[in-house]
Amino acid sequence: MEMYKIVVPGDFLSRDVKRAGEGTYVEDGCVYAHLYGILDEKDEIKVVALSGKYVPRRGDVVIGRIVDFSFPYWVVDIASPYKALLHVAEVAEEGERIEMSRMHEYLDIDDLIVAKVKSVDASMRVELSLMKEFRVRRGDRLIEISHTKIPRIIGRHGSMIKMLKERSGCFIFIAKNGRIWIKGREDAVDVVSEAILMIANEAHTSGLTDRVARMLDTFRFQRRIFRKQGAGVKERTEKREVGGYGSVGSDVRESESKSESESENESESESECESESKSERVGEGGEVGLGERRIFDE
Repeated sequence: MEMYKIVVPGDFLSRDVKRAGEGTYVEDGCVYAHLYGILDEKDEIKVVALSGKYVPRRGDVVIGRIVDFSFPYWVVDIASPYKALLHVAEVAEEGERIEMSRMHEYLDIDDLIVAKVKSVDASMRVELSLMKEFRVRRGDRLIEISHTKIPRIIGRHGSMIKMLKERSGCFIFIAKNGRIWIKGREDAVDVVSEAILMIANEAHTSGLTDRVARMLDTFRFQRRIFRKQGAGVKERTEKREVGGYGSVGSDVRESESKSESESENESESESECESESKSERVGEGGEVGLGERRIFDE
């Protein structure tokens, strides 16, 4: 069972100064903690600050990222100092067995999941249960803010998130750990992302709701204008194709009439030429006619 070691500034960590990382400092050939937090010695020696970090609680809904395999678990980053574990039984169908060699076929490194915190024990071992009804696809937008700003994104009685969804037409999923999943039209997703970051950065300011509303209304107005322009171009194109405009239609009809007239004249001309040729052969043609007969008789 993995245990987490809490350190405070000044705590001795190691004599291996080459491994000193974030949240530490080196003095007299030794590595010391620079922050109050959790000691992480997996690769380099670093201290992950606890202040302001998301601390999981049972029942929290989170968005996690697969970062490692440790059979029979996937190791999941949940934007917390504590890694979480997802058991293969949470992913397997009834009666199915997932082997270590096939775990990546179900969930691979960097895949995103929506999960619920199933349990948190005294040593901060976090286990998750997978919420299969939600599937984050590659290409969907994920933004991350401080988990402390989530209540402001939701708003009083859900007013802010309701406005964001209704005025953008986007699907927006807010997780307890500060990760927000957005999908929809790319231009709408861009605006929602910008609005959410503005809310997070300006959460303490007055008039924020009005500023967000104006941003979304401007986007909706511009999109309506774009749609009208697009519809106008399509309508004009269709009318040109069916000859709806007088000049185009009349030109087409005139061209067709002219072609028919020319065709009739050519036909008459060919008939006259044929008649003249025939009379020439008959008039001069005793010899021509007899000559043809002679060839056949021979």
